Amino acid sequence: MWNPRGLILAVLALLVQVSVVYSVVLPLERAFPLNQPVQLSQLRARDRVRHSRILQGVVEFPVQGSSDPFLIGSSTARIVSCSDPLCASEIQTTATQCPSGSNQCSYSFEYGDGSGTSGSYIYDTLYFDAILGESLIANSTALIVFGCSTYQTGDLSKTDKAIDGIFGFGQGDLSVISQLASRGITPRVFSHCLKGQGNGGGILVLGEILEPSIVYSPLVPSKPHYNLNLHGITVNGQLLSIDPSAFAASNNRETIVDSGTTLTYLVEEAFDPFVSAITATVSQSVTPTMSKGKQCYLVSNSVSDIFPRVSLNFEGGASMVLKPEEYLIHLGFYDGAAMWCIGFEKSPGGVSILGDLVLKDKIFVYDLARQRVGWANYDCSLSVNVSITSGKDQFMSAGQLSMSSSSIEMLFKLTFWYLKTKAFFRKHQ
Repeated sequence: MWNPRGLILAVLALLVQVSVVYSVVLPLERAFPLNQPVQLSQLRARDRVRHSRILQGVVEFPVQGSSDPFLIGSSTARIVSCSDPLCASEIQTTATQCPSGSNQCSYSFEYGDGSGTSGSYIYDTLYFDAILGESLIANSTALIVFGCSTYQTGDLSKTDKAIDGIFGFGQGDLSVISQLASRGITPRVFSHCLKGQGNGGGILVLGEILEPSIVYSPLVPSKPHYNLNLHGITVNGQLLSIDPSAFAASNNRETIVDSGTTLTYLVEEAFDPFVSAITATVSQSVTPTMSKGKQCYLVSNSVSDIFPRVSLNFEGGASMVLKPEEYLIHLGFYDGAAMWCIGFEKSPGGVSILGDLVLKDKIFVYDLARQRVGWANYDCSLSVNVSITSGKDQFMSAGQLSMSSSSIEMLFKLTFWYLKTKAFFRKHQ
């Protein structure tokens, strides 16, 4: 059985630069253990809930504490009042409220599945360590606006479907990445590398992962999600005959990159030619079969040796090359042969969504500053190089320090200055 990966943030292990702007690295884990097989119908159901609640790109993570802003016991937290300029400007939307008789800047959201949440905005301090070297650590903080939810309705109130919190990574001013960037703490870019093998997982970086082979495609302007212009699909080197209007934004069509979606969804005009092309290419080497409405194949050998590579071609000449394991899912065995099925689903609307199935085993960079998304095939079990300045001559490696000679010299000077200053104060105490 194929197991999906949810982006559960397990440990806030923070890796940062030697200058002012930090790069923060957060390890990721699977949402479901490998010993708990999941049926394809469950994956579809999970994605349907995700799509009905999608809110400018989010990942889910566990938190602890009380939902009552007056009982949280944190001396650093304070309510965002209705008179606060922030309430009247950055977060002033149809969801923002200032109830009569209350001075709390409140909110209320309702999602497509009928569930909802409401609460108050609060300021609180985010604490983290700035790691400048093996033994040089500086305590750092950032004042962040959070939504403190006090009431949920619908599925959000059910124990098996409720979530503890939402860590916003959208392009809006109130997302965590935007708030940290506006304070000069992190660059206005984040990246992830999701493992496709073993226990899955990977890393999420509040910063830019550097890799020479990354290609970029511009974001579609004025969209709340991470929308790209998909121009065509190539199977086994042959461009499929798909009407360009199937992907055209001018035709109210969208292609969204969403790591919270498990599978991948194509509009009907692209889905049918895609499946037909795959089947025609491998029909002499496998046994095509249907299983619960899905196009599947009984395979005796490795799918990598039989199935073709697929390319998703985007604006700017950027192509996303997919291995067979990135568009097929393994659904068990039948008559001694492995059964692999098309992992793409037909989108019921005009929106194509690139989910975890195609995003795994790749570096993805969401560059909000330059309004572009980049990617490169990568073994995400390896360490990655993370940019620590606006230039390209300095970087740190997640897992080990990896820096150019100029960066090492800078780090040495900073460490020497720190030790010298520390010795001075000890001498004069």
